[in-house]
Amino acid sequence: MGLWKKVTGIIKDKNSIVWANFSGKSSFRNPDLETSIIKATSHDEYHIDKRNAQIVFSWIRASPISLRPLVWALSRRMEKTRSWVVAVKGLMLMHGVFYCKVPAVEKMGRLPFDLSSFTDGDTTSGKTWGFNAFVREYYAFLDQRALVLSEKDNRKADDRSPMAQQLSKLQKLQSLLDMLLQVKPRAENMKLPLILEAMDCIIIEIYDVYSRICAEITKVLLNIYSVKKPEAATALKVLQKAMTQGEELSSFFDSCKEFGVMNANEFPTVNQIPKEEVEELERIVNWASDTTYEDSIGDYSIEENDKTAAIVEHKEALKTVITDKWVVFDENLKINEEKNNKKFSFSEETAALIEYVPVYNYHQQEIPDLISF
Repeated sequence: MGLWKKVTGIIKDKNSIVWANFSGKSSFRNPDLETSIIKATSHDEYHIDKRNAQIVFSWIRASPISLRPLVWALSRRMEKTRSWVVAVKGLMLMHGVFYCKVPAVEKMGRLPFDLSSFTDGDTTSGKTWGFNAFVREYYAFLDQRALVLSEKDNRKADDRSPMAQQLSKLQKLQSLLDMLLQVKPRAENMKLPLILEAMDCIIIEIYDVYSRICAEITKVLLNIYSVKKPEAATALKVLQKAMTQGEELSSFFDSCKEFGVMNANEFPTVNQIPKEEVEELERIVNWASDTTYEDSIGDYSIEENDKTAAIVEHKEALKTVITDKWVVFDENLKINEEKNNKKFSFSEETAALIEYVPVYNYHQQEIPDLISF
């Protein structure tokens, strides 16, 4: 960061704080909360203000009515800024707010601001395209995450079968994972502490989403023998998508490790499902496609005991496939999570993201205050 740009950023932040303090308190403005938001999203790319981020999270958890002033202040700051530093910090702050698990936040629906066309104001250097892409991709993911989170309250009115609902949930999670894998540094000049910290948050989110995908796919496959054609076809697509994403995850983590993202080293190995096992699952799904697995067994007019034995045999075979080839990753996730929780625990006053993301000081001598959100 150039000296003039740094000085300009400091002046902008101070002016914003003065303006916030003179604005007075109302239903949609809280000077104290607004000041903390400004400090937590400062223009300084070498410092993340952990203390003020905690204050914001504490306000939201302590009083749901603080959500309106938060939305107003953060939206105003995000929509006015042309600094990639402020934009990334704002997205990280919003990411932490989601992890506060406040019902009012979960019902938000979409992000209250739009960074889908974000462009950094420093267009003269020609080196900001990577940061612009990073902000847009991070924003796209969080916006979709907010939408998926809000849809949880509408599931009670869903008249589809439990399996159809479960498959729909899986497809949304896989879509979120696709968007997460797009959030990554794309230029060498992005190897900066703030970007590395943001990527640590992304890795933890991938950890959460992919572990949920593993668990949900396990449930679906254990009941695949009883589904009908539309659900069987969807289940097969989900499994094929999971295979593709497993390969993409391995590549993603390798590139993150090379770039220097520390949390990528903490992630367990992604175990791929062998092709032979997938073909076995395809055969079972195709057998169930016309009616259901049980009905297909019944069409052969065999003895009831033989029919039951056939169902149990194939179900147990499928269990073996899932247990041996898929849930291994889920178990590794649990072990890794227990290790992280013991090794990296923070105060309960911080958002859940802080509890899981290890604090790495990339340049301890130069930037002693650099801390993960």
